[in-house]
Amino acid sequence: MSSDDPFVIHRGLLFTVAYELLGSAADAEDVLQESWLRWASVDQAEVRDPRAYLVRIVTRQALNHLRTIARRREDYLGEWLPEPLLTSPDVADDVELADSVSIAMLTVLQTLGPAERAVFVLREVFDLPYDEIADAVGRSPAAVRQIAHRAKEHVTARRPRVRVERSEFEEVVGRLVAALNSGDLQGLMDVLAPDVVSVADGGGKVRGAARRPIVGAERLARYLVGGLAKAGGVVHASEMWVNGQPGIRMELDGQLVGVVSLTVEDGRITRIYSIANPDKLGRLAEEAALLR
Repeated sequence: MSSDDPFVIHRGLLFTVAYELLGSAADAEDVLQESWLRWASVDQAEVRDPRAYLVRIVTRQALNHLRTIARRREDYLGEWLPEPLLTSPDVADDVELADSVSIAMLTVLQTLGPAERAVFVLREVFDLPYDEIADAVGRSPAAVRQIAHRAKEHVTARRPRVRVERSEFEEVVGRLVAALNSGDLQGLMDVLAPDVVSVADGGGKVRGAARRPIVGAERLARYLVGGLAKAGGVVHASEMWVNGQPGIRMELDGQLVGVVSLTVEDGRITRIYSIANPDKLGRLAEEAALLR
């Protein structure tokens, strides 16, 4: 595959499309492999707009893939959260991209049906024309417009209500890291919103990972302090960039055991997403190229 091949040129964009639709980097890579095979089989000289053509292929393959993994998601033990990615702080410079790939947004996207998810991502994130989206999802442009409207209303009602400045976000994450490393119950209480919700994904493979959301600052703070005390080793939290936002890397005796993503409002944490399923922690050694 040469460096001037359109598939190579647009690979970051294509991976981002697949990842946003699937919430899984591993599944997104599978879709890209399938898409490359299809791209290699066409007469590329006849393709007038390779970028649009490739986005269409990837979208169709991602929708097909969603059907094959639906049962796997249904049988998942506990809460299912997207696979986290290590990203460069530069991703945050594109505010709309960072918002679209955040764990919070990807979790909301999972509540949409496959076609709605594809239409929303292609329209709201990548600003594709309705006729191109229609080709990608196999619907008429008029139907796509209706789907886009419904999907946007659905997402708007469930997404974080406010956009937080980067400096405030980093300050809040720093406070949580300090409280976790010191086991400071009051410090945790101070940084958590009273009605904070914590969702953990252990995939049924991690002892101590809550199977259901934990609600409330005091309850969550005591749960976290108790979990740190029972860890059976040295737990260390450190700051890292997760899906375009400041997040937290959790280690036990120097080994990665989890990643934490947050939503923040008025200087306090309103939602915590903890991904500890070891099957979802494999892509955190190098930064993912997320583009649009």
